[in-house]
Amino acid sequence: MAQRDGDGTIGKALSVMDQVANFGRPVKFSELLDGSEFPKATLFRYVQALTNQRMLRFDPDRNTYAPGARLMRLAHAAWEQSSLAPIARPHIDRLSEIVGETVHLAQLDNAQVLYVDKRNATQPIAMFSEAGKVGPAYCTGVGKAMLAFLDEDTLSSVIAQQSFHQFTPSTLKNETELRAELAEIRANGYGFDREEHEPSIICVAMPILTPRGRILGALSVTSSTTRTNLAAMEKLVPELSKTSQAIAAEAQDWRFPDLNKSQTMGA
Repeated sequence: MAQRDGDGTIGKALSVMDQVANFGRPVKFSELLDGSEFPKATLFRYVQALTNQRMLRFDPDRNTYAPGARLMRLAHAAWEQSSLAPIARPHIDRLSEIVGETVHLAQLDNAQVLYVDKRNATQPIAMFSEAGKVGPAYCTGVGKAMLAFLDEDTLSSVIAQQSFHQFTPSTLKNETELRAELAEIRANGYGFDREEHEPSIICVAMPILTPRGRILGALSVTSSTTRTNLAAMEKLVPELSKTSQAIAAEAQDWRFPDLNKSQTMGA
């Protein structure tokens, strides 16, 4: 995650937390050092401070670090207080029962997609997405559905942070292709993942918007080309729209962190 000017020590420590989390497993200090922007002594100081504060957990038998108990407690509080998941739960339960396919609920985390909840299909399919995972915005259905409804300044900033890595032959290659698809999504109110992130994985996705058009998150119904196609997925748009509107209506009085605008605090 890019640091902003003025983030200082807190920003640097959080970047170490991000690095540990991105491994997806307990990690040795030497592995952190190999990919770190900090000198060895500086990195060790941050790791020790985070461990002392129980944001990291050290395993002396394996000499590894992993996210700590305090971080898990804070993550649970964030899920309860700052994500759509608690409000959306009964609505995505209902949608999942109706469509019989995998349902995702996501929000923007800076320039990436954070999956905050998921319901597996009646016959589950192996795929990347899981609640708590972060994915790319430019080549996922939920990501593009949210990008399409950002204001231009925010959108330009988010697009500048996309890697445009070619995950599959269908992955959008550049900003021009992405902007063309976002215009289509804005016009239709929904969009697709055409095997852009994972081979054979397709979805139809829709933003969750406040009455003023502010992005709260996005929903998708996901399946595989081995058992359906995009034309069939498009027929699920009415149910997807009904669910999106129900979540937005219930969430309108909920206080969410503004993930798209930087906040400034007065002294």
